[in-house]
Amino acid sequence: MEPASAIFGLDHFWSQADAVIRLTAYLLLAMSVASWFLILWKLWAWLRVRRAARHLDGFWSAPTVEAAIARLKAEDAEQLFVPLAASAASAALPLPQAAADSLAASIDRSELITRALRQRINEAAARLEAGLTFLASVGSTAPFVGLFGTVWGIYHAMIGIAATGNVSIDKLTGPVGEALLMTAFGLAVAVPAVLAYNAFTRVNRVLLALLDGFAHDLHAYLTTGARLQQSAS
Repeated sequence: MEPASAIFGLDHFWSQADAVIRLTAYLLLAMSVASWFLILWKLWAWLRVRRAARHLDGFWSAPTVEAAIARLKAEDAEQLFVPLAASAASAALPLPQAAADSLAASIDRSELITRALRQRINEAAARLEAGLTFLASVGSTAPFVGLFGTVWGIYHAMIGIAATGNVSIDKLTGPVGEALLMTAFGLAVAVPAVLAYNAFTRVNRVLLALLDGFAHDLHAYLTTGARLQQSAS
């Protein structure tokens, strides 16, 4: 007689699984690998943004905007703060003589700076949200993929038992219990994706608030010099 671990183990389940079950398991594995790759990648990106945020005070201690941007560029590995400052500084410069008759020349300088800052913040928001849709999709679909594998596994197991003509509780418990493993696999894939999605959504809100504050200070400095006077004092 085979030991219970051999009859009801993962090896036995995999050896008895058909092509549909194996494809479902491979799909869940691919979803899990992709989810964890995104989670680790976004965690690493968030740590780098956090490190750059610590150097924003050094930005305001620089003597000029150009020196401040150069100083921040060495720390802003994710390129969130530097494009914001560079675009705002560029928008604050006087327009060349060739563009004197353009539409931009008729717009107030403060509005040009605001528009440049808004464009960079929108681009930063799009970068921060990259991958979140996939995590949400995995979190919402992985349990159903696992449930499909369970239903199909139970159907396949019951067909096999019926074919032998020996339908008893001990013959039914093993295959059904093994099929339920697919539901567990689906939940194991979904739970980290859902938790990561919620965590990164909150982190993105904090980072966007930080970017908004930095943009406000840039706008105030480039239009009135208020931020420069505040840091000098």
